[in-house]
Amino acid sequence: MITLLKPLMVNITILFSFTFNANLFFPFQAKVSLSFKQKFNYGMIGALGALFCMFYPIETLGDTHFDFRTMAILILTLYGGWLPGFIVLVAVLVARFILGGHFLYVGITVSLFAFVIPLLFRRIFLKSPYKIVTGSFIVICYFVFYIAILFDAIRFLHLSFYCTYFFVFYVTFIALIYVVESLIRINKQMEEMVYLDKIHMIGQMAASIAHEIRNPLTTVRGFIQFLSQDSKDEQFTKFSPMILEELDRTNHIITDYLNVAKQEPFNLSSLSISQLIDDCVQLMRPLASYSNVEIEFENRTAFYVRGDEHHLKQAIMNVIKNGIESITDRGIVKIDIQPNTSNNSVVVTVQDNGRGMTEEQLKYIGLPFFTTKTQGTGLGSMVTNKIVREMNGSIDYVSEINKGTTVKIVLRGATS
Repeated sequence: MITLLKPLMVNITILFSFTFNANLFFPFQAKVSLSFKQKFNYGMIGALGALFCMFYPIETLGDTHFDFRTMAILILTLYGGWLPGFIVLVAVLVARFILGGHFLYVGITVSLFAFVIPLLFRRIFLKSPYKIVTGSFIVICYFVFYIAILFDAIRFLHLSFYCTYFFVFYVTFIALIYVVESLIRINKQMEEMVYLDKIHMIGQMAASIAHEIRNPLTTVRGFIQFLSQDSKDEQFTKFSPMILEELDRTNHIITDYLNVAKQEPFNLSSLSISQLIDDCVQLMRPLASYSNVEIEFENRTAFYVRGDEHHLKQAIMNVIKNGIESITDRGIVKIDIQPNTSNNSVVVTVQDNGRGMTEEQLKYIGLPFFTTKTQGTGLGSMVTNKIVREMNGSIDYVSEINKGTTVKIVLRGATS
């Protein structure tokens, strides 16, 4: 037993070490398409880890070479796709061919299955909210082929080997998935910390200058209104409404800055999110009709969340408004509510079929001064993100150019 476990423990150490180092240089992220360079880098790191595992095989099983190199292929293919998985596969096949031996083609076959099986189930794995369960299913499918090949080709392996090797393989594989998912979550939290720091910086700046700017603007607006009433200057009479409109727009921008800056106390209570969204939809229907946009929302079941009614309504209306304004011609904004009983939360999904955003634009959504509109400050999305996060929720954006944007707001559930 010790002779089996010792090299396997070394393999485990190698795999975890390379996983943490890969995250250190190229942080793991969810729902972000990897560039060719990132995929290549992950593939090279995975290939190096797999080769290191091959340096420490189980040496008491004759001419065989058992180690955890195929685990690197499985993990890289699941999370990175075919390119990084293929890079690791090629490195492993070349190394195994150099080692040679009676069981060369057995080693090559099990490595090929380690690439093909996760490739078949990758899309299901990435979309699944239960990565451990899905990962278990995938690795068990791999075990079926792996064990069948071993039974057919290698006769002298004992039951104790199968139990030890595949149990440790399974535990390590699941532990790696857990570690990768944890690192993704930690990286996201760090990004949010940077985001909140930027929001705080903008808030301080806004608080220090907004009031000083608003006071003279109010005075100027009053004088323009007064002068335009009895003015005989045709040019002044013609352009004064435009001046007043721009002053009002400037005042609205200052108000948005103040909403970011001030820390209003939230009156948290149990809210019917279904009814709240229904109210938002009714308020936004005139704008939608004017823009030739249909809003789809079916208020079927009463789901309850814990939040502030006024602020939450403001956040959801901002999201719906952004969806409407992203549609250049006739379109639709769909709103859906689904409970997540596993963590006592409610997921609100707002989906439009507008112009969408690029991956680069998605990175900056919700940050100060960023907007995809021709007229806008980006503060609406920033305020929305701030409200959701201060209610212990989360907000995610998924978008594709010319296909639309999907916004998922996760809110903490509450009893009715």
